[in-house]
Amino acid sequence: MNPIRSDAIALPHGGTEAMLASNKVIRNTYMLLSMTLAFSALTAGASVALSLPHPGIIITLVGYFGLLFGITRMRNSAWAIPLVFALTGFMGYTLGPIISHYLSLPNGGQTVMMAMGGTAAIFLGLSSYALTTKKDFSFMGGFLMVGVLVAFLAGLAAIFFEIQALSLAVSAAFVLLMSGLILFETSNIIHGGETNYVMATVSLFVSIFNLFTSLLHLLGFAGSGD
Repeated sequence: MNPIRSDAIALPHGGTEAMLASNKVIRNTYMLLSMTLAFSALTAGASVALSLPHPGIIITLVGYFGLLFGITRMRNSAWAIPLVFALTGFMGYTLGPIISHYLSLPNGGQTVMMAMGGTAAIFLGLSSYALTTKKDFSFMGGFLMVGVLVAFLAGLAAIFFEIQALSLAVSAAFVLLMSGLILFETSNIIHGGETNYVMATVSLFVSIFNLFTSLLHLLGFAGSGD
């Protein structure tokens, strides 16, 4: 009778543990993501209803990067969750004046709904694809990081120099980059590259937020007839 090798048992057991850990991160990530999206939508709606002004690019960047830094530092502590809601709520507030602007345009309501529908379809489609196929998209990491940095700087230039063509190009680039980030982050969770559901939630939320605002800009421009 052949003896049973210990490593034959350890490998499947280790694989099962890794799969269970990955499933737990996925479950916690999507649960927290759904709550933060709802909270952000609530703050955006309040911002629209109260006609609150946009805080401006400087306050927006300071608030975003400051809260992001805090979340990164506190990602393993009890403060991480409140900070995530602070960040997503703040981003929802900054989104309110942008939505108000598009709602004031002809067919503005339709434009906003199309952007929301497009964002949902892209996110659900890409997430389902990554979860179903379990393909490893880690190879996209370096390209996405460089692409986002370049697009971010180009976006700032478009704002400060008021170059509409550049702004549209940046929005189109962000649609592609954020779609890539959704695939990358989902794959990262599946394959154990991201084990902190707080950071995974923030990454996916930011991708969804930028995807929505970029689609809104593109659809708003197309619908304006300019």
